[in-house]
Amino acid sequence: MNLNLAVLIDGDNIPSSHVKEMMEEIAKYGNPTIKRIYGDWTKPHLTKWKNLLLENAITPIQQYGYTTGKNATDSAMIIDAMDILYSGKVSGFCLVSSDSDFTRLATRLREAGMQVIGIGERKTPNPFIVACDKFVYIEVLKNPLDKKESESEKRLGKEEIDKITAKEIKLIKTSISDLSDEEGWAFLGDVGSLIQKKQPNFDSRNYGFQKLTPLIKSLDGFEIEQREGSSSRNKLIFVKNKEKHSGRSKK
Repeated sequence: MNLNLAVLIDGDNIPSSHVKEMMEEIAKYGNPTIKRIYGDWTKPHLTKWKNLLLENAITPIQQYGYTTGKNATDSAMIIDAMDILYSGKVSGFCLVSSDSDFTRLATRLREAGMQVIGIGERKTPNPFIVACDKFVYIEVLKNPLDKKESESEKRLGKEEIDKITAKEIKLIKTSISDLSDEEGWAFLGDVGSLIQKKQPNFDSRNYGFQKLTPLIKSLDGFEIEQREGSSSRNKLIFVKNKEKHSGRSKK
């Protein structure tokens, strides 16, 4: 189902770079019928946004700062989000910010049955991340087609690429176990969905891979099997945890 999405951007807290890639990412999850960005447009640091707003049909919302040290943009964005929620025009929200102040908003929208996608920088506090159904880091949204490096080159020497840890590997293994049949196989699409529910900011791109399949193939401890789907062009990927052999003989 293609969701109608309200895209609300915290202009004071998000860099203007990679806006095109960000909108392309949002389009994967639904139709962005409402696109608004909030900030004090009299401030010089927001001037980089102006041309980008026209190119991406994003409506700027002016919000003056009433008090020094207080962010009026957050309040305006939250009020608009609730108005949109009660209008019944959308089925989901995309909250673009690295600010933990939107944690309660994300929680409230999900309580109302909304799908909530968060987009922000890697510095985003964890409470906001886990309050969303899915959270995507802006740093991984660079278009891979614009790069000339090989897959291995893209994974090496890039500060924005994380090294997968034992915690994430355990998350993959337990999710496979949760969904596996009697022989230990699980459909990879279901595994990916379950991982996302458990850890909203899990994304294969964080580790230098565009998809989950090549990420799992790069790791020890997993078996992958491709099966025929309902049509010859439809290939289904199944994954299994490799069994550990202790090497001890049975008595």
